[in-house]
Amino acid sequence: MGEIQIELKCAKEQDHDYEQAKQDVWKYIFGFVEIAVVKCAIELKIADTIESHGKPMTLSELSSTLGCSLSHLHRIMRFLVHRRIFKEINTPHDALTYSQTPLSHLLMTSGRHSMAALHLLLNSPPMLATWHSLSSRIVGNDSSAFEAANGEDLWSYAAANPGFSQLINEAMACGARVSVAVIVDECRDVFEGVETVVDVGGGNGTALGMLVKGFPWIRGINFDLPHVVFVAQESEGVENVGGDMFDCVPKADAAYLMWVLHDWGDDECIHILKKCREAIPEDKGKVIIVDAVLENGGDDEKEDKLSDVRLMMDMVMMSQTNKGKERTLKEWEYVLGEAGFRRHTVRRIRAVQSVIEAFP
Repeated sequence: MGEIQIELKCAKEQDHDYEQAKQDVWKYIFGFVEIAVVKCAIELKIADTIESHGKPMTLSELSSTLGCSLSHLHRIMRFLVHRRIFKEINTPHDALTYSQTPLSHLLMTSGRHSMAALHLLLNSPPMLATWHSLSSRIVGNDSSAFEAANGEDLWSYAAANPGFSQLINEAMACGARVSVAVIVDECRDVFEGVETVVDVGGGNGTALGMLVKGFPWIRGINFDLPHVVFVAQESEGVENVGGDMFDCVPKADAAYLMWVLHDWGDDECIHILKKCREAIPEDKGKVIIVDAVLENGGDDEKEDKLSDVRLMMDMVMMSQTNKGKERTLKEWEYVLGEAGFRRHTVRRIRAVQSVIEAFP
C-alpha cells in the first residue's frame, strides 16, 4: 500500500472516530437527565404502582392512580421505555399499556432486590452538590467536596440531620440485601466455625440479620455509632451496640466490615483494622472485609462489566469523603500488613465487592 493510500485510510479512520466522538459527547452533556428522570420515577413510585396493579396499565390508568399530568407522564414514560426501564405492550384493542421489566423491578421502593434507596441517597441534594466542588478538590483542597458543599463532613452532617442519616441507612441496607444474598449463597465456608460476628459499621442491622438467618449458628453484634443503632431494627440473634470503631470494637470470633473501609484513608483503615484485630481471638479469629478490589485479575465477563461500576464508586469516594477510595489488591495488602495481619485471602463473588478474609 502506497503512502497516499495509507494517509487516506488514516484520514477516513480519523473522520469515523471524530463522527463517533460527536455522537458520544452528547451522553456526557446530558448524562444528568437519566439520573433525574429515574429519580422522578422512583419518587412517583411508577414501578410500585404497576406492580400493585397486577397487570400492565394504560397511561390514563397510571396517570389517574399517581394523580399526575397525563401529558407530562406520557413524556416521562416515553423516555423510560426508550431506556428499556419499562416496556410498552399493545393490547388486542390497540390500547397501549406499560409493563414492568427486570430493571424497573430494581427501582421499586420495596422488595429485597430494590436499589431505589441507593439511587435516592447518591442523588439527594447534599450528595449532588458535591460534584460541583470536585475540581477544587483535585487541585489541592484538603477538605472533601462534601464538606465544601455542605459545611461539614458527611458523618457530621448525617449525625445532625436524622432524615439524611435514615437515607444513608436505607441505602446501605438495600446494598446489603444484594451483596449479602450472594455471600450467603457462595461463602458458607467463610462462616463455618464462627460463633460470634461483630458487624463493624453495621448500620440498621440489615446485613447482619441476613447473615444470622443464613448461618443460624452465629450470634451477631451490630455495632455502629449510637445515633445509628438507636434506630436499628430488632432481629433475632442480633444485639445492637453503640460505640466508635476508632476507640474500641466489641469482642467476637470475627469482625465483619462491609462497605466501611472504602470510606477512609489508609491511616484510618489501619487504625480500624488494628481495633478489629484486638477484638478477635489470636488463634481462630478473622476479619471479613466485603469491599471492592479494583484489579479484576481475569477475563470473566461479569467481572469486566462491574469494573466500570467500581471505578465510578471510586469517584464517589473522592467526592463524598475526605480520604476514602476504592483499593487495588496491592493497596489492600498494604493496609492489612500494616495492621498486623499475617495472611489474607481474596474471593471474587457475583457482586461489585470481593470477600477478603484476614487472619492475625
